[in-house]
Amino acid sequence: MDFLMFQLEKDSLIPLYEQLYTEIKNAIINGRIEEGAKLPSKRKLAEYLAVSQTTIEFAYSQLVSEGFISSESRKGFFIQNLEELALLEQNPPLIVQDESTTDIYSVDFSPGKIDMDSFPFTIWRKYSKEIISESNKDVLSLGHPQGDYVLRQQISSYLYQSRGVKCTPEQIILGSGTEQIMPLIIRLLGTEAIYGIENPGYPLTHHLLFEDKEKTVPILVDNEGVLISQLERSNATVMYVTPSHQFPTGAVLSATRRTQLLAWAYQSENRYIIEDDYDSEFRYTGRPIPSLQGIDQNERVIYLSTFSKSLMPSLRIAYAVLPKQLIAQYKQKYSYYAATVPRIDQQILAKFMESGYFAKHLNKMRKIYKRKLEIITKTIAAYDPLVTISGEQAGMHLLLTFQSMKPESELIARAKQAGIRIHGIQEYVSTKQNPFEKPKIVLGFGGIEAENLETSIEQLMDALEIKKLL
Repeated sequence: MDFLMFQLEKDSLIPLYEQLYTEIKNAIINGRIEEGAKLPSKRKLAEYLAVSQTTIEFAYSQLVSEGFISSESRKGFFIQNLEELALLEQNPPLIVQDESTTDIYSVDFSPGKIDMDSFPFTIWRKYSKEIISESNKDVLSLGHPQGDYVLRQQISSYLYQSRGVKCTPEQIILGSGTEQIMPLIIRLLGTEAIYGIENPGYPLTHHLLFEDKEKTVPILVDNEGVLISQLERSNATVMYVTPSHQFPTGAVLSATRRTQLLAWAYQSENRYIIEDDYDSEFRYTGRPIPSLQGIDQNERVIYLSTFSKSLMPSLRIAYAVLPKQLIAQYKQKYSYYAATVPRIDQQILAKFMESGYFAKHLNKMRKIYKRKLEIITKTIAAYDPLVTISGEQAGMHLLLTFQSMKPESELIARAKQAGIRIHGIQEYVSTKQNPFEKPKIVLGFGGIEAENLETSIEQLMDALEIKKLL
């Protein structure tokens, strides 16, 4: 193996298999390996380079697919003819590992993180095996364009029991994430619709709606939720809200404003409310906040939610409950659509919900997140009044307000230098004017282990040069 005298850099961002592929390819092109020469077996080369056989297999497979070597059954791998390679070699692009932004952070307070250690892998694996079987060949077909009926039925039952949402399975459409469902709703509501959006608010929705800035109207949010008085003075015809736990402030839309918002929608036939109930499963104080859809008497609320927080972001299953008049239009215009969620995932989730494990999982996670929240509030209390908490009644993030005169951008930069990832509220503001007098940080706690939370908070405060007062 003298022609393979090179070192693989195990600390490099470039995967080992890609390094090996490049070295062997260059050796072939430069003539260091003779035509027809046999390469070492995967086992021998793995032992020689002190890497896994999988690494060798990936490198050899890439070389075979590009014509540098050939594989002969029970004989091994051989260098191909150089004249043929001259025609084949076109310096093909390599798969480059994406630069990871999480590697530079030892602590990540991003609001989109969940507690992955508590996922019920055993149960999920059990249902996966049951669904993926020869006796269930039907899952290989496309299925219903709105999503499998059995899953829509489970979602309908769950929404009524937990959120008071009144709907039939026929009113539900499934999609692979909010970013897939929202454009459908926008198209369904027509080109004349003008959207009111919370300011600050959910960045993905802002991105989708701001493609046409003339069609969007930012509406300010305070500690009671969106300002209905400002909405009433605008020319908006559709209002997007997160009433149960406003993102990112954590405010709960007050009962008075809920009534006012519905009254606004009832004033005209073309007015609708899009209620995004993204993390309503996790409420820690008082009774659950009823959904707007559940108290809507005139079919003006489009209810939107997802399983990203309750189960896992990678599941990519979101859903919308459309009012009867809109679901009729949807079926007429988009009946030719195929469901964007794999049927296998739909069937596994339906089983998971039908068996009662979804409810058990939510109860378990609610206790875990509540415990994490208690640790945060107790730890932050030592810094009061330099740092105060709001929006902690529900969800997996809260808002920290700092009395510091340092700008928000400096706080984020200081945290980054200490290897801590945080997000300032300015990231979610959709206008140039800053509606907040003091710097605020959106602190997600879902993805940090409970035993590490106190230390992580203290590391953050040290990085921001904020001292304990208690």
